[in-house]
Amino acid sequence: MVSSAASTASATHTDGDESGEVQLQLQRKISQAVDEGHDADIPSSQGFVLNEQEELKRQRSIAERRRSSFASKRSRADRDVEKAQAPGDTVLSSSNDGEDSDSDPNVVWWSGPDDVENPYNWPTWRKVLNCGLISGMTFVSPLASSIFAPGVPQVVAEFHSTSLEIAAFVVSVYVLGFAAGPMLFAPLSEIYGRVILYHIGNLGFVAFQVGCALSPTLNALIVFRFFAGVFGSVAITNGGGTIADMITQEKRGGAMAVFSIGPLLGPIIGPVAGGFLSDAKGWRWSFWLLAIVGGFLSIIMVFSLKESYAPVVLEKKAAKLRKETGNELIRSKLDAGLSPRDYFKRGIIRPFKMLFLSPIIAITSLYMAVTYGYLYLMFTTMTEVFQGYYHFSTSIVGLAFIGLGVGSMIGIFLFSATSDRYIQKKAAEADAKSQATGEPKAGMKPEYRLPLLPVGALLIPAGLFIYGWTAEYKVHWIVPIIGTSVVGIGNMLVFMGIQLYLVDAFTIYAASAIACNTIVRSLAGAVLPLAGLPMYDKLGIGWGNSTLGFIAVALFPVSLGIIKYGEVLRKRFVIKNL
Repeated sequence: MVSSAASTASATHTDGDESGEVQLQLQRKISQAVDEGHDADIPSSQGFVLNEQEELKRQRSIAERRRSSFASKRSRADRDVEKAQAPGDTVLSSSNDGEDSDSDPNVVWWSGPDDVENPYNWPTWRKVLNCGLISGMTFVSPLASSIFAPGVPQVVAEFHSTSLEIAAFVVSVYVLGFAAGPMLFAPLSEIYGRVILYHIGNLGFVAFQVGCALSPTLNALIVFRFFAGVFGSVAITNGGGTIADMITQEKRGGAMAVFSIGPLLGPIIGPVAGGFLSDAKGWRWSFWLLAIVGGFLSIIMVFSLKESYAPVVLEKKAAKLRKETGNELIRSKLDAGLSPRDYFKRGIIRPFKMLFLSPIIAITSLYMAVTYGYLYLMFTTMTEVFQGYYHFSTSIVGLAFIGLGVGSMIGIFLFSATSDRYIQKKAAEADAKSQATGEPKAGMKPEYRLPLLPVGALLIPAGLFIYGWTAEYKVHWIVPIIGTSVVGIGNMLVFMGIQLYLVDAFTIYAASAIACNTIVRSLAGAVLPLAGLPMYDKLGIGWGNSTLGFIAVALFPVSLGIIKYGEVLRKRFVIKNL
């Protein structure tokens, strides 16, 4: 059953301010979502969909509030209602039905299409500030995954370990935390909002970086690394949802490009800085640097971040009015009437339901897992490869990662320069065709984000072949680094295309959709590198990378299938009762 927020939004609007093309597109999306029984395309500031059981809970919650309100002094309630009905204020009074509607004066909603409290109407500087700070944390957090990779030989020497698997795991265990964190923080963000979780995540991240810097044993370092990854996952898990809260679909590509710089460049820049730092000050100083930078950014975020999740924004507004008026019937239009326990049960199960019941989410997540696993396999092995094959010292081995960084930057430029323009062009073409045939306008489709996906899928194996065989025959070190840059371009095109596709396709549940993706790809990023050094030890760098390349070539048809059948799968296997 669709909530009254979505039902109301799907009704015909007579207000002249809402007659523009953007509003018409929104209405079409909401109407389609109502017909299909889901709200995948409804912005978080517009509404939600409840199943029948949750709708009953919502109605009971409203009824309980009504009884509590009527039990209070009638004269006090009447005075407060009259006070709230002053011009320009939110109108409040009793209602005889339990349905939210535009005429229900107890329902708190945006004051109009230009309401400045609506995150879509925030000034540009506010959106840039929010996106910039979150992007900053999504840079620092993944930076921690690999910044001490060049210092791993120092770590295993200090703790007297000779295991190749442990040497790789001490790096990749952080990414295992990235897989565990979203299961907790994605549903919590849909209960308490984004900002409070950013602050909690930042505090835990900094605390466990200090723990890593002071680790007395290798086991302690591994445990602290894991929990640092858990708390460090908050920004990556919820960042896409925050962007969907504030920025409309047609302008979202550029914002997502900026947001994605951190998760992909952080692990690449980390070894460059970590190589010099570990050589000069020792491996522990890599963690002290992370604690200092993360702490500084956390303090700025405390004073500058603003909540963007519409249900929480409106609930705070409703709570303030309830306190001021004494009218306990006042509620947010986006209030589902569920307890935090119900929200959490629904939220923590939702990512797994989406993963197992939506083929398009499962396919994109598994495909991303392979490319992400390759990336972290390279992070954990490149130090050994360039020290063993090219005799790089600890201080300069981190420079070998620059190829990945440059390639990723090229990938970001290609995607951000083409994505938004392409999606607008395709939407205009589809609307023109619909107008010619008399059919409803199709608008923007998430699949319009994917044209560069096959390009990235081809560049990844091409880069692996170049990197592997030129290193095997000890061709000048710049050539295998160029090979890694090709991998970086391909990885970025795949990452950006799928990430933004999920945000566009599952807007209201963007955090949960990205959580699915993050869980699967992080598991691959943590486990696959464990096979890297033993594989190179047995097969050599040439055939080892060729094995990875052949797997990537075999998976190339998946990228074409996502483009061709993505819309069909997305609409045929709609996940209801989330």
